[in-house]
Amino acid sequence: MEHFAPVWALGLMSGTSMDGIDAALIETDGERVCNTGPACTVPYDPALEQSIRRALGNPTRDTALDRLITDAHAEAIQALLSQHTEYKENITVVGLHGHTVIHLPGDGITVQIGDGDRLAKATGYDVVYDFRAADVAAGGQGAPFAPLYHQALSHDLDGPLAVVNIGGISNVTWIDPSGDSPPVAFDTGPGNALLDDWVRSTTDMPYDRDGSVSAGGKVDGTTLNRMLDNPYFDAPPPKSLDRLDFDGDIVAGLSPADGAATLVRFTCDTIVANLKHLQAPAKRLLVTGGGRHNPTIMTSLAERSGLPVDPVEAVGWDGDAMEAQAFAFLAVRSLRGLPLSLPSTTGVPVPMTGGKLARAA
Repeated sequence: MEHFAPVWALGLMSGTSMDGIDAALIETDGERVCNTGPACTVPYDPALEQSIRRALGNPTRDTALDRLITDAHAEAIQALLSQHTEYKENITVVGLHGHTVIHLPGDGITVQIGDGDRLAKATGYDVVYDFRAADVAAGGQGAPFAPLYHQALSHDLDGPLAVVNIGGISNVTWIDPSGDSPPVAFDTGPGNALLDDWVRSTTDMPYDRDGSVSAGGKVDGTTLNRMLDNPYFDAPPPKSLDRLDFDGDIVAGLSPADGAATLVRFTCDTIVANLKHLQAPAKRLLVTGGGRHNPTIMTSLAERSGLPVDPVEAVGWDGDAMEAQAFAFLAVRSLRGLPLSLPSTTGVPVPMTGGKLARAA
């Protein structure tokens, strides 16, 4: 196979929690992760966040919003590189995930807003973007898309293990570091999105910081059972979700603390219920995404699963940067024509490359 020298790539991720843009640098050949560089998160301007919220569920691109979100990503690159100028000349490619406004793979629809050509012109870097479309067009779920990166990071760990990403939506990647089986991945259910929305609408806090709201509440069993009565959780993978697939209004009428506690249990119970779909039992759960900062979630997940549950920092990874790092990794894979998704991660019929390349010049 042709030798491919490692390059520095910059990844950009705007997740379903809509709190801002993550930017991260890694050195990779698209198969191994040679080095990780600095990372940062740039919060969304409140007006832009509201515009994104209004665009959710709409498959028609709003060109004005496309421009605004692209320019915000350019500013995130500038914020990172102004602090770490030594990387400016070394970057070969930028991986732009964009912001998902609608994800209905059963209907062949997935839309991530963000203009690769505009970003390439603004930054002077080649940009790979529109990562999920080829997978969905070929019949895949178009998500989750970080599993091959999780696998690359895990090669020296004891397994099998499960990487649980608790962002707005939760997903799991099952990994056999011995390499005997491909990674298995799918969305399990809600992550922080419902909890954040609930806490924001019922308290003066922007989210359940340090689990302080949910820790003071009691789980409402009747409401929880109603939420768990959903065929998605028993369905075998491949499967994926849109942020709008669950309705947080189901906890309306509960106190802020009881609603938050019930939503935390909903997230954890749906993760644990889905562990039965893995190839073999995981020995441990490594948690990434914002959920790992919430002690109520971490404690509940350990209690419900009966497994060791640790933040990914326990094995030296950066849970705040991992999603952005993954799209830097996938951008390099795209340049090489390597698969970004597999039958075992998205249900696509064959391993599928993807992404579009926008040249800077």
